Amino acid sequence: SNAYPIMGNFIPAVQASSVNNLIDEQRGGKKRTETSYFRDFCRDVLKAGPIPRHVAIIMDGNRRFAQKMRLSKVAEGHAMGFEKLAESLEWCYDLGIREVTVYAFSIENFKRSKEEVDGLMELARQKFTELLEERELIQKHEVCIRILGDLDLLPRDVQEIVAKTMNMTRNNRRAVLNVCFAYTSRHEITHGVKQLAWGVEEGLLKPSDITESVLEQCFYTSKSSDPDLLIRTSGEVRLSDFLLWQSSFSCLSFLKTLWPEFSVWDLYFAVLTYQRNCSYIKAVKAAHNEKVSQQWLQSDEDCVPKQQSALRDELLLKDKKLQSGEGCLTGLENDAAEHEGRCKRFVEVLQHRWQCFLDKLSPPLDQ
Repeated sequence: SNAYPIMGNFIPAVQASSVNNLIDEQRGGKKRTETSYFRDFCRDVLKAGPIPRHVAIIMDGNRRFAQKMRLSKVAEGHAMGFEKLAESLEWCYDLGIREVTVYAFSIENFKRSKEEVDGLMELARQKFTELLEERELIQKHEVCIRILGDLDLLPRDVQEIVAKTMNMTRNNRRAVLNVCFAYTSRHEITHGVKQLAWGVEEGLLKPSDITESVLEQCFYTSKSSDPDLLIRTSGEVRLSDFLLWQSSFSCLSFLKTLWPEFSVWDLYFAVLTYQRNCSYIKAVKAAHNEKVSQQWLQSDEDCVPKQQSALRDELLLKDKKLQSGEGCLTGLENDAAEHEGRCKRFVEVLQHRWQCFLDKLSPPLDQ
C-alpha cells in the first residue's frame, strides 16, 4: 500500500508530459525493454491491490481526434477508436479485468448526419465480420461477446451479424465484452418496465412481485454484474445516458485524453483511483443492499393473507407460544416460495424469448 502514493504522483506526470515518448521508446532498441519492464512493474504493483472485475468505458473523443489530426473523414477517427478498443482489451485482460462494457453507439447518435451514421454502421459490419472470421481464436480464449441495446433499431444485416456473433460466443465464460450499440440507459429502463407490465398482463407475475432485483433481470445487462469502475475519456464529466442504474455504486474516472489517444497509463491511473475508493464504495453498497433486503422482507410480511392473522389468533387461544409462531412462519415461507417461483419462471420466459429472437435472426452455430 505504501507504493500507491508513488504511483499516484508518477502516473499523472507521465500522462501530462511523456506518454508519447514512452510509446516511441517501445518501438525500438534498449529503451523499449526498459519501458516494458517498468510497465510490468507498475502492473504488478496494481495487481497487489483490488482489481475491478468489471470496467465500463465511454469511448468519447473520436470526432475531436479526427479534427485534431486533420483527418479527411470523421469515420477515420471512429476506425482508430475501434483499433484502440482492441488494444485496451488486451491491457484489461493482462491486468486481470475479466469483463468490459463499452459505449459504442448511442440511440442519440442516430440524430447525427446520415454520412456519419452510415459510416458507423459500415464500421460495425466490418468489425463484427472480422470477429466471426476470428472464431477459433475467440473460442480458444473463451471470450463471450454480448451486444446490449435495441437491435430492432439497426439495419437488418447488422442485426444478423450481431446475432451470429452472440450465438457463436454465448457459452464462453473466461472473459466478457459487452458492446452497447443502439443503447441509452433511459431506453433500457423503459424497456424493462414494459417487460414487467407484460409479465403481469400474462399472469407470470403479480404486482407485488415487482422489486428492484426483478426489474434488473429485465435489463440488457441482466447477465452482468454492475461495473466496479466507469471510465470516460475526452474531458467530458457526464455519463451521457450510459448505465445510469448500474453505475450507482461505481467508481467514476473522467480523463481528458481523447479515446484514440488512450494509453495503458490512463488505464492504470483509473484503476488506481478505484483502489483508493473501493473500500468506501463497497461499504455504501453493502448498506444499500441491506436496506433493500429489509424492505423486501417487510413486503413479504405485508403480503401474508389476512386469513393467516385470523388463524394465528385462533391458535393463540390454544397455545400462545408454539402453535402461533409455526402458523405465521409457514405463511411467510409459502408466500416467499411462491414469489421466488413466479420470478424465476418470468426470467426464464424472458431469456427464452430473447434467444428465440437471436435464433430467428441467425441460427446458432455449432459450439
